[in-house]
Amino acid sequence: MLSYIINRLFQGAIVVVLVSILTFLVMQAVPGSPVDLMIGKQKVSIEQRKAIEHKWGFDRPWYDQYFTWAGNLVTGNMGESVVRTGEPVSSMIKNAALMTLRLNVLSFFISIAIAIPIGMLAAIKRYSWFDYGSMLGATIGVTIPNYWIALMGIVLFSVKLGWLPPYGADSWKSYILPVFVLAFEEIAALARLTRGATMEVLGQDYVTTARAKGLKEKVVISRHVLRNALLPIITVIGYRIAFILSGTIVVETVFGWPGMGRLFFDSINRLDYQVVQAIVLVLSIVIVVVNILTDLTYALIDPRVRIR
Repeated sequence: MLSYIINRLFQGAIVVVLVSILTFLVMQAVPGSPVDLMIGKQKVSIEQRKAIEHKWGFDRPWYDQYFTWAGNLVTGNMGESVVRTGEPVSSMIKNAALMTLRLNVLSFFISIAIAIPIGMLAAIKRYSWFDYGSMLGATIGVTIPNYWIALMGIVLFSVKLGWLPPYGADSWKSYILPVFVLAFEEIAALARLTRGATMEVLGQDYVTTARAKGLKEKVVISRHVLRNALLPIITVIGYRIAFILSGTIVVETVFGWPGMGRLFFDSINRLDYQVVQAIVLVLSIVIVVVNILTDLTYALIDPRVRIR
């Protein structure tokens, strides 16, 4: 297993490097220059503009800029924001990541706690009113865009009723709407997946054998059905965790949430190269690590799975 982990980490490192190079090239190809945003409407001479470009290294070839950034990264220095002059990129990402984690962890656990029981119960009571009703709600939840739910939530609970703040993260009430919007979509997707996986396991011979032996239905579900049905669910959960920092761009933008998604969106608009590069690097590392942990979780859940 150790050799497997080392091999996967090596493959992941290659992926991270390639993604960082590709991101650097894309940002270089984007029209415009961060120098224009730094100068704004101020009148500067050609010499002053060249001095600014030299200070930030924009006058050097792209590969020279990339290796300079990578060399600083090895020492733990992510650089400073080009647009927010003097602000370290590492502190910006740290603050934004903490806000996004708070939002996503709450919605993640809420969605799992609700979706898995609903999906399993719908499979056990298939073709019942509960099954039809829950799957209808899940289908609606998957098809409705989360930005529409977010806007309707603001209109209803913030504008009309005045119960919740429409934006910001000033109090615990600010968490309610964005957490609900994120959890709503997750519950719908996980409930449908759990129902399908559970129905497939319920049709297996070992489940029929367990029932024929006289085991109680609760024992059959907990010992034989739940554990085997979790494998495809773990795959999707691992995928969701991997994108937990980047998957809230729309929601954070709508609610003005100071998280990773909004920081990434604003940095792209402002051509803040250092911040964009650092965020892509962090997200790539998270995706690689979570994928490895997901594979290892298979072996813990199902003894038939062996990591080689």
